[in-house]
Amino acid sequence: MSVKFKLSYLLYPLLLLMALASVEAFAHGVDSSTRNFLQNNSGVQIIPFMYIGAKHMVTGYDHLLFLVGVLFFLHRSKDVLLYVSMFTIGHSVTLMTGVLANIQVNAYLIDAIIGLSVVYKGFDNLGGFKHFLGKQPDPKAAVLIFGLFHGFGLATKIQEFQLPQEGLVANLLAFNIGVELGQFMALLFILLGINYWRRHQSFNKFAKTTNTALMSAGFMLVGMQLTGYFIN
Repeated sequence: MSVKFKLSYLLYPLLLLMALASVEAFAHGVDSSTRNFLQNNSGVQIIPFMYIGAKHMVTGYDHLLFLVGVLFFLHRSKDVLLYVSMFTIGHSVTLMTGVLANIQVNAYLIDAIIGLSVVYKGFDNLGGFKHFLGKQPDPKAAVLIFGLFHGFGLATKIQEFQLPQEGLVANLLAFNIGVELGQFMALLFILLGINYWRRHQSFNKFAKTTNTALMSAGFMLVGMQLTGYFIN
């Protein structure tokens, strides 16, 4: 397997995922079957909400791209656990409080910030902050803060459907658990892919190219969401 093929094997699925998912970008990433269920839901529905949460995280290309950036240079298991925990705490807090406290935030603008989180992480991985500012912002704090915005992104998707108050807390908890399960599955594949690639010389050789591509994908997400904001 050539070096170029290894690189394309890792990058093209992400780009293809973005291309396919962009069709649903202006619907804020909710497919028709999920939309139909949420619009007609009543009472406590633990399993369906867990499934929807897991599905959203696994197919959430913006979340996946950010996690790729976060995990890209992490070698130790305890570091992976720490950063993933910071991200989890962030998005869990704003997911729950955003819906229960009915905090209204424009979904397109939040998703644009999520796109910026991808740009930020790619730029950070390239050493951009150290080069231009002389120091790197606290990476743990950054992951936590962007986790808060990712959670608001999830909250805005739930708020669109004005779910009934009956069983709302239980359904939200189920959705959040589903998100964590989906995140775990996504992380498993991301870590396997990165750790496999790390064994080859092409990892360091193409690290700059990969993180530049990550930044480009983030800018594409920002552009898509801002376009949706101005059109709608």
